[in-house]
Amino acid sequence: MLMPILAIYGEELSGVSPLWIGLAIGAYGLTQALFQIPMGWLSDRFGRRRIIVLGLVIFAIGSLIAAFSTSIEMVTVGRAIQGLGAIASAVLALASDVTREEQRPKVMAVIGMCIGLSFALALILGPMIAKSYGLQGVFLVTAAMAVAGIVIVLTIVPVAYTRARSSEVTASKSQLKQLLGDVQLLRLDAGVLILHMMMTSIFVAMPVLLTSAGIGVDSHWQVYLPVLLLSFVFMVPMIIVAAKKSIEKTMFINAIGMLVVAFVLAALGTEIWLLVTSLFIFFVGFNFLEASLPAHVSRLAPAGQKGSAMGIYSSSQFIGAFLGGISGGYIAQTFGFSYLFAANTILAVLWLVISLGMVIPKSSKRVSVALEPNTVHEYERLIEAVSQCEGVMEATFVQDEYRIYLKVEKHHYDKDKVGQLISEFS
Repeated sequence: MLMPILAIYGEELSGVSPLWIGLAIGAYGLTQALFQIPMGWLSDRFGRRRIIVLGLVIFAIGSLIAAFSTSIEMVTVGRAIQGLGAIASAVLALASDVTREEQRPKVMAVIGMCIGLSFALALILGPMIAKSYGLQGVFLVTAAMAVAGIVIVLTIVPVAYTRARSSEVTASKSQLKQLLGDVQLLRLDAGVLILHMMMTSIFVAMPVLLTSAGIGVDSHWQVYLPVLLLSFVFMVPMIIVAAKKSIEKTMFINAIGMLVVAFVLAALGTEIWLLVTSLFIFFVGFNFLEASLPAHVSRLAPAGQKGSAMGIYSSSQFIGAFLGGISGGYIAQTFGFSYLFAANTILAVLWLVISLGMVIPKSSKRVSVALEPNTVHEYERLIEAVSQCEGVMEATFVQDEYRIYLKVEKHHYDKDKVGQLISEFS
């Protein structure tokens, strides 16, 4: 909501300049990137829900500071504090905790769709709120949304208690080094960095190009919204086909290829039909990749280190957005929009080459067992014991379902020992 209106409504603030506007926008992404890994690590250690709620509280505080600031410097401070509530990794890890592996791509697809839809809605709501209530109104709405998020987490989101093998519960320094040295995970981290670098840079150019094509700023949403919604319609079958036919890698490569095609079309000219077509092709590929990337990270991450793996992933995502804004603005200002799209074409081709060596991990076996209602402490002890059994990669109890989900080695796990522990518990 802030991106399309800060440069206009920020003129009312003291000390404003183009540099400070850029800092105010980028401060959020920068602190998000810096704190994704620590917050993901904390979610491994202290629980996803606690960290998610803490992050939303911090975000709300930052929103209020920015809302009642009269200088661009303090708005920038508020934006930086907003970014400290870096919960993307904890949210994605929690989604992994409470879903079966075979359903995880669909769950991540829904999350990706919601992110894309929220972007479309923001393009409509941001200018509308700012027109009626100014910049302060936008920040107050974000604070209210954070409070609503806290209520949702505490009342609707399933409660899960997760334990991996005891040596894998916390993300130590050595484990972080291991994650950073995992070539397959690095491919995905580099991919999301490039993806969001390209996405952010697009919106340096598209608003200007659409305006030049005769579409008023207040009507841009009439282009973005249909394009995004239609791209979802095409993206969902891609997700389903990839999973059912076990061609995830092929579809992944094809989606990157769509980005290459989109940027080549955008670089060819500024006619409205070219711009809209390139946007549509881009967002079909973007939405597929946005949904697939975290699902692959979750499958590759060692048990008990999903929060840390997601932290590195999310940091890469926000760094990409930060770099995309800076580099996109520089290239567009210095060389022109055609060069910006050409640069993105090169980035997409580079990502395609990097992704040729990616390996889709084999699916593990999932076992679920219904349990009788008991005390929380009893469940935690059971999960701890079961996670120590041979062949058990991860054990998760979902309180709302009174059911334990086990992630086990596909061809062998100590079924008898697990059964005995659960029987004694019952």
